[in-house]
Amino acid sequence: DSQVLETRVSEEGDAIKRGRRCVNCDKRFTTWERIELTMPYVVKKNGSRTEYSADKLRASLMLALRKRPVAAESVDKAVSSIEEKLLTSGQREVDSVFVGELVMAELKRLDKVAYIRFASVYKNFEDLAEFQDAIEEVGDGQELSSKA
Repeated sequence: DSQVLETRVSEEGDAIKRGRRCVNCDKRFTTWERIELTMPYVVKKNGSRTEYSADKLRASLMLALRKRPVAAESVDKAVSSIEEKLLTSGQREVDSVFVGELVMAELKRLDKVAYIRFASVYKNFEDLAEFQDAIEEVGDGQELSSKA
């Protein structure tokens, strides 16, 4: 048994600090309360489920961004943005297609060549027309001026 003497929200707003007193021995102590958020499971195309992995997400982004002029800080922000969208989706499970679409949106924002690289594998282009459509989608009348 304890009695709450004082309650404060942390500066970041992500935790509550409580000053307490034991009713038996009268000693004071502090407890911290934090919300525990869990990432949703990812349901793959074959129906299997796997735990979300930030390392896999980062590796996918880095592979698409290989030899592209994108700062590591930008990649970190993209990973954080995707994770925030997954957490706020309120889902316990999300399709890998949903995750892939989030990745493509971030890559499209970061680097158009990386977007095309990822899209060509992710969407499994069957012919040159599909590839051309993806290029036109991000082209905005500009040429992609690097080797993919």
